[in-house]
Amino acid sequence: MIEIQVDSLIFSFSDSWKVSKYDEWAFYRNHFSRRLSGIKAVDLIAIEGQVIWLIEAKDYRQQSRTKPLDLVEEVAGKVLCTLAAMLPAKLNASDSSESNFAAQVLRGQQLRVVLHLEQPVTHSRLFSRAIDPVDVQLKLRTLIKPIDPHPKVVESTQMQGLPWTVK
Repeated sequence: MIEIQVDSLIFSFSDSWKVSKYDEWAFYRNHFSRRLSGIKAVDLIAIEGQVIWLIEAKDYRQQSRTKPLDLVEEVAGKVLCTLAAMLPAKLNASDSSESNFAAQVLRGQQLRVVLHLEQPVTHSRLFSRAIDPVDVQLKLRTLIKPIDPHPKVVESTQMQGLPWTVK
């Protein structure tokens, strides 16, 4: 199994997958994100055959969301910026593993977007389930329809048939 930690979440993929923590790439951190303000990155890019998965993880179980930017707009922006970086990464990344991974992404035949959204199981004043996943999914579908007409918003207890697990 391939296990990758994003904040407090551990994503587990089958060994047949190729998975990278894109927001930690040297190309993204040292070059691409420094060109314009507001450039962001999804947490993970996962490749299964010809399917490219862009995965953003948010865990609000211990701390509520404080960013003023709407969650859906934030995720859509990260998806767009990540996709915009793939061709330059393929051509210009100094790390050959990043360049090769970007090349594999560009050979993909299908793009899928997943927002992994963890919230408190029970409602409390301190940690509420303030974000409606269904509403987020509908809004995300509207914003990124040309990229993925069926994005998913999931949590570890409701993975909607995705082929990986999260603890």
